[in-house]
Amino acid sequence: MLKKVVVREFIEEIYHIERWGDGHFGVNEEGNLCIRPNKENQKGTLDIQKVVDEIMDQGIELPVVIRFHDILRSQVVELNETFGRIISEANYRGRYFGVYPIKVNQMREVVEEILDAGRKYNFGLEAGSKPELLSVLALNDNPGSLTVLNGYKDREFLKLALLGRKLGKNTIVVIEKYSELINLLDLSKEMDIRPVIGLRAKLSAQGSGKWSHSAGENAKFGLTISEILNAFNYLRDNGYMDCLKLLHYHVGSQVTNIQTIKEVVAEGARIYAELKKLGAPIEYMDVGGGLGVDYDGSQSTHDSSRNYSWEIYVNDIVYGIKEVCDLENVPHPNIVTESGRAITAHHSCIITEVVDKIDPRENQYTSQLSPDHHIMVQNIRNILKDINEGDNHESFNDALSIKNASENAFKLGVLSLEEKAIIESAFWSICDALKPKIKDMDFVPEDLETYFSKLSSQYLCNLSIFQSLPDLWAIDQLLPIMPISRLGEIPTEHCTLVDITCDSDGKIDRFINGGEASETLLLHPLIKGIPYYLGFFLTGAYQDVMGDMHNLFGRVNEVHVYADEDDPIGFFIETVVKGSSNRGVLSAMQYNPDHMAYTIRKEMEKKVANKEMPPREGVALINYYENSLQGYTYLKR
Repeated sequence: MLKKVVVREFIEEIYHIERWGDGHFGVNEEGNLCIRPNKENQKGTLDIQKVVDEIMDQGIELPVVIRFHDILRSQVVELNETFGRIISEANYRGRYFGVYPIKVNQMREVVEEILDAGRKYNFGLEAGSKPELLSVLALNDNPGSLTVLNGYKDREFLKLALLGRKLGKNTIVVIEKYSELINLLDLSKEMDIRPVIGLRAKLSAQGSGKWSHSAGENAKFGLTISEILNAFNYLRDNGYMDCLKLLHYHVGSQVTNIQTIKEVVAEGARIYAELKKLGAPIEYMDVGGGLGVDYDGSQSTHDSSRNYSWEIYVNDIVYGIKEVCDLENVPHPNIVTESGRAITAHHSCIITEVVDKIDPRENQYTSQLSPDHHIMVQNIRNILKDINEGDNHESFNDALSIKNASENAFKLGVLSLEEKAIIESAFWSICDALKPKIKDMDFVPEDLETYFSKLSSQYLCNLSIFQSLPDLWAIDQLLPIMPISRLGEIPTEHCTLVDITCDSDGKIDRFINGGEASETLLLHPLIKGIPYYLGFFLTGAYQDVMGDMHNLFGRVNEVHVYADEDDPIGFFIETVVKGSSNRGVLSAMQYNPDHMAYTIRKEMEKKVANKEMPPREGVALINYYENSLQGYTYLKR
């Protein structure tokens, strides 16, 4: 029992599951990572390894995106219930109307699940482009919810928004640019429909975190105070004052510091109160998005974290608005948030297999020492032979000096290729021998530590980082990464991860480590014949929809999983969405797979006709080529 407790504590220290998992993740008695779709219901726990086994049994190839839609529903309910409870406790005289910004994850199944889970709360949608607007008009059929429309808008966009009003939908056009207001009123007269209008304020308060530049006076979107007053006067003078229903601001995605929330709420509420005193019939205050996700579990202001809980976030919004409104004696507005990342991040993960290990030190060159070998070869061999007797740091410095000198000597033709290989092999053998001893050293010099970090293995993962984890590559986003099984064993391999693309950037060498990034991740040694699966977690926000076609790998397979306590294994796979085929990605790049197959067939027939290949082999190879066109773009086991 003591050993189990020690291992569990060590596993938590390495992977920080409880901190980033937010109650949805844990380790079961079998040593497998598990999912708790509903944090309050411990009986509904799903073993992720068993989910993967079921996926494999159904012939679905890895890598695969797994969506746990129960988590998605749970997040929607928790956000609405938290706002409802704190509004009641505060005696706040407005309601909460959340909207989900579909740019975070536009997958239809995700949007539909969010709408269904939020229906009783009148949870709506937000769109920021014409394709998104077309989708939300069709999807949001709840007349009690809002459809908030952000982003720059042309006349076609505005006409579509007014079409929504014709259908009885509560579409609110948020004015980002003053000219949009003029176009909107012209179209409303033309279509004989009164719009619902919101004004987006460009706040002076600066955001926090990686997207802090998206707020403040130089922000891309929003109206200055002068423009807001001009818009107010324009609406009044043209008889459309009654259409002004919402004030909006946005401080940026993934806000890391709660102080930022406090500051922007105070400023936004002050603008609302002043407009109300001028006679604006505003009913809603939209505080935008920004509710962060604690990706690294550090509960800090680091870019991949946040220093607040949902409870604190909601509390500061509700009480912050209430305080200003009470001081100014104006009505409490209905509160709107556009939280997308916090709702979707936890529900999705990517599972793939480690297909190989890359470790150049495994194939070191060995050779008998010869009197003809250069003196550098003899010296480094002597250091290796006496490694257990000398001073550790001095031995390393002497070996490093020889290694550096050998590189120049080889360029000048002083050393042979074989001698250079012997020196390199001896140097890494010395590092291997010294590595276990550094734990006994009072002080580990930086140069020694740097080289020991290079001793880590590279685990080759069957996925494309550019397609499935673009934020890891593009903006150094930290995501939780860990094995889904063998968590009853202590991992011993210091690893970095590489993907199967041909790009040298296709690697991961930054991992969560309690708020600080670590260059390596502790994983288990690979066992021949036993699959080793890694999970990449909190990928439900943005990662699903921002991947590219690098190396033409395309989208991965996807499954939607639901918990079911009556099912023999506790869950069922409700939907399988097939990933990209080779034919599909080639067609997307304007290739003609049918013509390609025809070309190969004609070339093969020519080889057979010229007796350069037996007919049976030719037919088999043609079939192989054509079958490959239909196949999955990723590696097969």
